[in-house]
Amino acid sequence: MVSLVLTVSHATVVAIAGDFDMLSRTADHLFWMSRYIERAENTARLLDVNYQTALLPQSDAVAQMGWQGLLSISELTRTYAERYGAVEAREVMDFMVKDESNPSSIVSCLGAARENARAVRGTLTTEVWETHNQTWLEVKRMLKAGEFESDPAQFFEWVKFRSHLSRGVTVGTMLMDEALHFMRLGTFLERADNTARLVDVKFHAVHSDFFGGANEKDQEYDFYHWSAILRCVSGFEVYRKVYRDVIKPELVAELLILKADMPRSLHASLNEVVNNLSLVASDPAAETQRRAGKLRADLQFGRIDEILATGLHAYLTQFLDRVNDLGAHISREFLVPSVG
Repeated sequence: MVSLVLTVSHATVVAIAGDFDMLSRTADHLFWMSRYIERAENTARLLDVNYQTALLPQSDAVAQMGWQGLLSISELTRTYAERYGAVEAREVMDFMVKDESNPSSIVSCLGAARENARAVRGTLTTEVWETHNQTWLEVKRMLKAGEFESDPAQFFEWVKFRSHLSRGVTVGTMLMDEALHFMRLGTFLERADNTARLVDVKFHAVHSDFFGGANEKDQEYDFYHWSAILRCVSGFEVYRKVYRDVIKPELVAELLILKADMPRSLHASLNEVVNNLSLVASDPAAETQRRAGKLRADLQFGRIDEILATGLHAYLTQFLDRVNDLGAHISREFLVPSVG
């Protein structure tokens, strides 16, 4: 009799473990599906701002530094050098857009998002699945037809639009359960990472003393430079509304790091991460939630003058380390351990 009870209990444990593994795999696919579509959008935004600023009057050396910075912040400098050699604008864009051997390229990210969606097709609404599938089919057609080469800016806008469409369809059709929360977690963790990288590369790579005096020519260049960065994160109109002032680098940094009502800021992204994490976590005191809450609190009570005084690059480097650490904890606690 005792033996029978033990056997049933063991079977129950195995069944529960199997169900948990299945749920973890589903959550993993949803999480990475959303991260990849957000990564494609942010790569398009990063390439777009580089493409736009490269059109401004500047020396070849400064223009090349912009493309080198893009590869550096994406941690792809060595991989690019092995395949292409010297840094050239067209080859960097090809590498970051349509090189399927580069897992961070736009086409690779859209393909990975579609494959993750296909793996959990039964969990998604028809509209969400069809959006991801159509995006993948359309990007393949566009690249084959040479539409990227003929108008890079228009192609980047299309990538951003498809990402917007994906999020809209997801929020508008998915049940508000754990599946949606894991998708939102993936989206905003990826957004926090990419916004930090964008701010870091654009502030760190510029040689003019933006926080000190500058001559008239420098000031004119600065306006177009920072305007391009704000447009890259759909923040130009937001900046004007919030500050009603000329574009100043320190205010751009404040907007993109600390403003909770700026949709692509680090603070807004961490608010979403913490909120969605609390909806899927069983223990409010778990280490993953503690780390997320602490990172959000640092943004909530941070001041831009303190950040600039200690060094913006150092601050953003530490932030990226903490975001990656948070992603690793989320993976260990909720998902199937993987790399992405």
